[in-house]
Amino acid sequence: MTRSAFLRARRPEHKQQRREAILAAARELARTSGVRNVSLGAVAEAVGLAKSNIVRYFGTREEIYLELLADEWRQWGEAVAERLRTISGTTATAQAVTALVETIAERPLFCDLLSHASTSLEHNVSVPAARAFKHAVHARIAEMGAVMAGATDLTEREGGELAAACSGLAGMLYPASNPPPALAQVYAEDPELAASCPVLLPTLLRALSALAAGLPTLREE
Repeated sequence: MTRSAFLRARRPEHKQQRREAILAAARELARTSGVRNVSLGAVAEAVGLAKSNIVRYFGTREEIYLELLADEWRQWGEAVAERLRTISGTTATAQAVTALVETIAERPLFCDLLSHASTSLEHNVSVPAARAFKHAVHARIAEMGAVMAGATDLTEREGGELAAACSGLAGMLYPASNPPPALAQVYAEDPELAASCPVLLPTLLRALSALAAGLPTLREE
């Protein structure tokens, strides 16, 4: 959509188109450049708007990415639910853990956003934006907990704890498993140091499997 088309937009559907265009531009920029490297100015340029127009829809850059993160949570929850429909048997919990890990590992943008959530994206946002985001995540974790409980011997609380832990660990491991150029060179030149660079999927699977095994032992009588 051109700048002139944006400036003429007045109807609710046109305003929604603006929001969607802003989110789509921010998503694509993050995919190609990384969340850390995308500025509000870059998003504005990508959609043909001035920054002053962008803030009519999202108060800050961080609010744009919090909304994208909430949507990534939704997509992940749906993907996990779809996978869990096919599991059964005595290894159901192990299958469910694998489903959690594999579906999050195949979502690099989600992992990238998670890695910035508490350190930057939850800063410089309005109270309504922060509240909306936290409610969305809280609801998603509860839903995933219920789905996990329906497919395994875990309780809803334990299923939600696993989903929350999976997201937290993925956000921590993602930047470590995707090192910047200088560290990548160090690892390439020094195999001993390279061994300390985690591979996201197997590292996350091992950690989450241990947590899934331990949670029932802490279950209240």
